[in-house]
Amino acid sequence: MEKSKLLSIFTKGIIKENPVLILILGTCPALAVTTSAMNGLGMGAAATVVLLGSNVVISSLRKVIPDRVRIPAFITIIAGFVTVVQLLIKALAPALDTTLGIYLPLIVVNCIILGRAEAYAKNHSVLHSALDGLGMGVGFTLALLLMGGIRELLGSGMLFGLPITSGFISPMTVMLLPPGGFFVFGMLIMLVNKLGERKNVRELDCSSCPIVEACPSVENCSSEEKGGDA
Repeated sequence: MEKSKLLSIFTKGIIKENPVLILILGTCPALAVTTSAMNGLGMGAAATVVLLGSNVVISSLRKVIPDRVRIPAFITIIAGFVTVVQLLIKALAPALDTTLGIYLPLIVVNCIILGRAEAYAKNHSVLHSALDGLGMGVGFTLALLLMGGIRELLGSGMLFGLPITSGFISPMTVMLLPPGGFFVFGMLIMLVNKLGERKNVRELDCSSCPIVEACPSVENCSSEEKGGDA
């Protein structure tokens, strides 16, 4: 039971509550830096490290931090991790640091990170908070990686800097511009919503419905659910 609960805490940020595609949070970096798959991966990894570290520290200090100053305390903790991550990227990947630019230090005010601190870490154990932060970070990274990969592939014919569609499809430069970001973002949200609707339809249970025949979704139910013979 405990293992399934821990798995659920981790996976909810990847699928059910993906911060970018479901909760529509962190859209500023999602639209600004995803001109390539590498940029999306770099921003997502940086945010994941900050999420994991800040959630663990905030959860550890949740009984010590006075409620009246919790927001300034949370921001200070988050800013500390962002500074560490930024310095590491500057030292290990200066090109990525230049590409991400101002959006790297702006992780401090990313609503995903502060939101998880306020909504989850301050009310739960260190282990649960760590899994929550890691899951949300992975979900954020996957969303940015997907957006960056699509835009890079369509906009330049490359993926992670490697030519993929060279000689087959002419690059659509607009995909590397702001309109392309909004277009890909909108299409991904539409796709996720459609998949969510289909899943909800499959999970319908008509066995206890007193007016099955009048149900507008009755055609989606099996004959057994409608009370008939298989």
